[in-house]
Amino acid sequence: MKKPSPYLTFAGAIPFVACAFLLMIDIVTVPMLGSVLDVLSAYGLVIGSFMAGAHWGNHLDLAEDNKWAVRLPLYSNVIALGLWLGFLILSASSFIWLLVIGFISLLVIDYSLHQAQIISHTYFKVRQYVTAIVVISLVIAALQL
Repeated sequence: MKKPSPYLTFAGAIPFVACAFLLMIDIVTVPMLGSVLDVLSAYGLVIGSFMAGAHWGNHLDLAEDNKWAVRLPLYSNVIALGLWLGFLILSASSFIWLLVIGFISLLVIDYSLHQAQIISHTYFKVRQYVTAIVVISLVIAALQL
């Protein structure tokens, strides 16, 4: 059976696209979920933290002399904690822009991991496409505010 991760990764972008679309057509609340901006912010925080956690997990299999064995846990913690603090203290609009920076940063790290042959070409390609979808959705959402 083929791994479901590429499909789940693309599916994970759907809430970003949906929230951006709802904001574009001036729908700001959704029954049972509440504010579209709150939904987008919370989901972005969860996914950004999840992706930072994936970097943490990658470092566990690396030899101690690999430069990424030290960098990955540091970068992953800085990104996850930065997003969490941003969620707590920034305005919703500013936090959406922080998510843009966070997701681009995560992709830049993945590029370096791909160059170092720590992650596969297939995984990196999926990450590029999904990050583009997510970042475009976040920018569209932020421009609606």
